[in-house]
Amino acid sequence: MSETDPSPRELDVLKALWEIGSGTVREVHRKMCPDDELAFNTVQTLLRIMEEKGLVRHSANGRVFVYEPTYSRDRVTSRMLHKVFDGAIDQAVLSLLQAKDVSEAELRGLERLIASARKRKASEGDSTNKEG
Repeated sequence: MSETDPSPRELDVLKALWEIGSGTVREVHRKMCPDDELAFNTVQTLLRIMEEKGLVRHSANGRVFVYEPTYSRDRVTSRMLHKVFDGAIDQAVLSLLQAKDVSEAELRGLERLIASARKRKASEGDSTNKEG
């Protein structure tokens, strides 16, 4: 299985799977296409192709296949960060902040996430120093 980026349609399938965790073709189709925008067979074919690419895997539950993503949101984010921003997280965040009118609540949430990341980094540094 080769490592490959998902196509825009495959990304839609992944978004549905990330939200539901795992699901049958019918469950993915229902999540992805509440108004039957795509045929059931199209979603089924997409999942089969995505499995060949290594983006999803399935297990058999009787005669029904249950699919789960093997390609994570974190991987999509990391690839986008490196492709678009050459790995510069500050430029990515700045671009996102400029592209959207961010509320005070969202900014406070971002500040909390940054504070949490700082604490995690500090504790990782402490455990590395204690081991060394």
